[in-house]
Amino acid sequence: MKQILIFAEGEIAKHFVSRLNKKRVAQNQYHVVSYKSDMSEPKNNQNITFSKADPTSFSRISALFDEAKYSQVFIILDSAEDVKHTMKNIRTIDERIRIVLVNQWEDKRLGRGYNNVTILDVFDLISTHIYDFLPNIPVIAKNVGLGEGEIMEMRIPFGSAYAFRHIGSIVQKKWKITAIYRDAKQIIPTNATMIKPNDTILAIGRPLVLDSVYKGVNSHKGLFPEPFGKNLYLFFDFSEDKENALRYIEEAKYFASKLEKKELIVRIVNPTDFPLIEKLKEMQDEKLTLLISYGAEEEKFIITDDVQKYDIGMVFSSVNTFLQEGRMHMLYELKKLVYLFGDTSLEYIDSCMVRMNDKEKMESISSSAFDIAETFGLKLMLCDYDPEADFDNKKMIVEHYEALSHIFNTELEVEQKVANPVREISKMKNILQVVPFNGKWQADSYFQFFAMKFSDYLLTKHKHSKILVPYDVGDE
Repeated sequence: MKQILIFAEGEIAKHFVSRLNKKRVAQNQYHVVSYKSDMSEPKNNQNITFSKADPTSFSRISALFDEAKYSQVFIILDSAEDVKHTMKNIRTIDERIRIVLVNQWEDKRLGRGYNNVTILDVFDLISTHIYDFLPNIPVIAKNVGLGEGEIMEMRIPFGSAYAFRHIGSIVQKKWKITAIYRDAKQIIPTNATMIKPNDTILAIGRPLVLDSVYKGVNSHKGLFPEPFGKNLYLFFDFSEDKENALRYIEEAKYFASKLEKKELIVRIVNPTDFPLIEKLKEMQDEKLTLLISYGAEEEKFIITDDVQKYDIGMVFSSVNTFLQEGRMHMLYELKKLVYLFGDTSLEYIDSCMVRMNDKEKMESISSSAFDIAETFGLKLMLCDYDPEADFDNKKMIVEHYEALSHIFNTELEVEQKVANPVREISKMKNILQVVPFNGKWQADSYFQFFAMKFSDYLLTKHKHSKILVPYDVGDE
């Protein structure tokens, strides 16, 4: 049993001792010492003893230490001078015993200079607790783990990108949702658990990652491409994109013009056409930055550095450039949206189309799809072209999208049809496809009937522009 010595005087000390009296810890024995006030209460706890002694008296404190071997001392006194004398007396008797000191004064030097002392500043504790009640402030665990924000509590607002999504559809890299609180009850989530508005999630991970997640949880529609990042990045490989460079940059500029306070960063690799580069340089302004790689620095590091430095949320690329060895996987690892140029410029597109897939994938891209449709004034189409007519298994997907259509106040058109998806989508005109992106392309089970995989079709056909939304391969 651990012996704990408590020097108690004042209102804070009374509340602390009262709490000890109500909360019994069988492994602890508390010795409460006061000299002006009566701290004793009707005994609910047999592990507490009370006595009178002046802690500023060295002889009295020395006698207390002779009576028992204490593992820890708490100093909760209402006089700064008494605290100083008490600290000096204790350290004269025992240089290494652990001390918890409550500082109720503005004197930041109080208790400093001693080893094994934990100082609780009353003013800091109260102000920090009040600060936590401000809106848009994440609540972090301060006395658990490192206390640096690696455990964070987040409330899910209506319209959040995380609302109405299953845990398994959320990318959780270097962080994890460990609990959900709903209607005053705790839920230990599985991949099948759905997050709902007004839920509070408890997450653990790296503090910087959790800060980013918190922004994503609380981001509102109209901030596209957030929560993936803020600005736009056009990646040119002149060995593939030289002929279409001007068209691509005009389309990316049009995209940026529809967003608020977003910058377009243009990175060129393999620069072989210098007259074209001069034309592109003339297009630079306060919202367009041109970066050219003339050296032999590894492409992966160039792109990664750009994405981090400029807070990139979406990367623009041609299909041919995207499919060059290693680039697809690299962009997936960065967990950024990818825009693949099609034959029709975004300026002439009137519909945003999502082809139904499995439930987790559909939820992972739903908020992005609605945000894109609203931002560009596009009609949102949810299409299920299934040669096996297996429409009943898609009811939950339809319900999820219909619920979001009310939240985002966006028109949704649902089409379910027994048909070859390749043929149906080939016939469409002026559409922007929103597609789940997992860093590799695999055919879905019901497309294995066809000689051409739908995923191959998606990437080899340039007709439709596409936005790829990353989701976690591990959650498939």
